[in-house]
Amino acid sequence: MTFDFAAARDIMVDSQVRPNDVPDLAIQHAMRTVAREQFCPAGKAQLAYADAELEYAPGRFALRPRHVAKLLYAVAPRPGERALAIAAPYAAAVLEKVGLTVIRHDGEDLKTPPAGEFDVVICEGGVSEPPAAWLAALAPGGRLGVIVRQGAAGEARLYLRAGVGAEVGWRTVFDAAPPVLAGLGAQPGFVF
Repeated sequence: MTFDFAAARDIMVDSQVRPNDVPDLAIQHAMRTVAREQFCPAGKAQLAYADAELEYAPGRFALRPRHVAKLLYAVAPRPGERALAIAAPYAAAVLEKVGLTVIRHDGEDLKTPPAGEFDVVICEGGVSEPPAAWLAALAPGGRLGVIVRQGAAGEARLYLRAGVGAEVGWRTVFDAAPPVLAGLGAQPGFVF
């Protein structure tokens, strides 16, 4: 019996994306067409559409499909924009399908993004706090979608640079607690 990945993508969108407050038709269409299974390790392709995080490389996890969709919806991607996808191969492919130019950043040093300013920055993993360099990479009007996790609790945040030279503010958009990316967890501090 052959697994029907196209049907699995439709079921994923209909059961995990649309019911979770992601009405954006461009995101839905992209998620129906991008083959999420191609980002899975060998032997785990059938888990691509499950409602779970999936480790695609040591210490790197693809977010649950609904969390990717909600994070993408929060950053409101528009065709023609420039995006940076940090440890986010699936989100990068979805953004490209929506019509953005995407730079992928999946190397060892995730804290230091490539040079330039980006309209959209997205990360498919938890961090204790987004590195300052990620916030500095936001163009005027730029949006960062990332899940901040401190301990067992986590929240997806939307960071926004309102204009030229403006400070970056943020707001919580939903709760989530994916695994924290290696090297981006809380740093131990001095405690008496």
